[in-house]
Amino acid sequence: MSTVRVRFAPSPTGYLHVGGARTALFNWLYARHHKGVFVLRIEDTDLARSTDEATQVILDALEFLGLDWDEGPKRGGDYGPYYQSERLDIYQKYAKKLMELNRAYECYCTPEELDQRRQEQIKAGQPTRYDQRCSQLTAAEKEAFRAEGRIPAIRFRALETGETVVHDIIRGDVHFENTQIDDFVIYKSDGMPTYNFAVVVDDALMKITHVIRGEDHLSNTPKQIQIYEALGFPIPEFAHIPMILGPDKALLSKRHGATSVMQFHDDGYLPEAMVNYLSLLGWGYDDSQTIFSKEDLIEKFSLERVSKNPAVFDIQKLEWMNGVYIRELSLEDFYRVALPFWQKAGFLPENVSPEQKDYAMRILKELQSRIKLVGDVVDLAYYFFEDDYVYVEEVVRKILGKPQTEAILNYVHEVISTVPALDEEHVKPLFTAGLEKYGIKMGEMIQPVRVALTGTNISPGIYEVLELLGRERVLTRIEKTLDMLREKELI
Repeated sequence: MSTVRVRFAPSPTGYLHVGGARTALFNWLYARHHKGVFVLRIEDTDLARSTDEATQVILDALEFLGLDWDEGPKRGGDYGPYYQSERLDIYQKYAKKLMELNRAYECYCTPEELDQRRQEQIKAGQPTRYDQRCSQLTAAEKEAFRAEGRIPAIRFRALETGETVVHDIIRGDVHFENTQIDDFVIYKSDGMPTYNFAVVVDDALMKITHVIRGEDHLSNTPKQIQIYEALGFPIPEFAHIPMILGPDKALLSKRHGATSVMQFHDDGYLPEAMVNYLSLLGWGYDDSQTIFSKEDLIEKFSLERVSKNPAVFDIQKLEWMNGVYIRELSLEDFYRVALPFWQKAGFLPENVSPEQKDYAMRILKELQSRIKLVGDVVDLAYYFFEDDYVYVEEVVRKILGKPQTEAILNYVHEVISTVPALDEEHVKPLFTAGLEKYGIKMGEMIQPVRVALTGTNISPGIYEVLELLGRERVLTRIEKTLDMLREKELI
């Protein structure tokens, strides 16, 4: 059996979105499962929209996901260049060959003329297709058009009878009547090849054995197969994977929330969780397993288990899965991924001292079981770093606006001033003693203290908060809270 060679070929006109990342992942998994080659090719022939910045964003996203490529940008390989913009002489060679074989011809029709004929076809209730007006031009007619300043495009001469069959690993045989395929442009008048032409030449010369891509490309495939056959290229195996929908069953888009891979990175999703979740969008091993390591996925992945039906992107499931992976991190690894978020927020400097790291690690130990996104470490821990924290107004009035709040906070202030250590062993008995004194339950004791120390009613355990903040900061914050309540005339 020949070596499996697959490719991912994004256009650098924007960020790498979820759908593209899933396509890259399926290609990568297929290559790794079969010990084959994963090729990265940049399809940058849209010169007006392609940018170096977008290319770098795509590379960054793939590297974040851990989808290492064997050939392509930064790697090289035997079948480059791997940027389409550097392969124009190759496309010209094969366009010329198609013309010599009488499977392509120059078309001098202007966009205005083509649109006018299209409108006439629509008005007459006819299919909109190219009328082959330029398919038999004489040399004199071509010269006359050139004299007018017209620059020709090149059209492929499609088959007019029979059918073209796409043998699809996922969908089975898909039949297309050749009468439905008109003569399509393979080279534009601006000197750039079209997608359907360039992709065939590239895949053939790069010896791609399997083309795994979204089902939105299925309608392009019969055109590509005809080009393969006309040039005498071997036809790869095709697998068209299902589309990804939002919860409303519409195509996933920005209005459904983040779709950029690097936005997920910036929000604090782990690459392991992203890869795991993306693998389940259209593929599944069995109903009993949801969590897969990369090694599991490589071992178990097959195109035969890919569904024909659209996959629904569920952000809540992704968040849950991310939380699972966060809890599996070692404390050191959790610190490693959390640190950039705290540095960006200004909580920690670029060069962290051993004392600062120790403090950070103690905080993270309390947070690890509570968060779904690494980015949550900012909102859930800011009061450990910032003394000038903001009180949640609703919480203040609900919890601190009670008659006994002042007495409780003064009592706790006294307790903290005298207790030998701020751990549960020493503090809890004194808190318990206060319950009988004020006729309250433990929650009624703890919640005002929590709000006073953090500004909110959500935090790690109160004893952990006390230990982390230390005596001086705890006392100061209780005093600050009492002052705030007096200003608001709540006590």
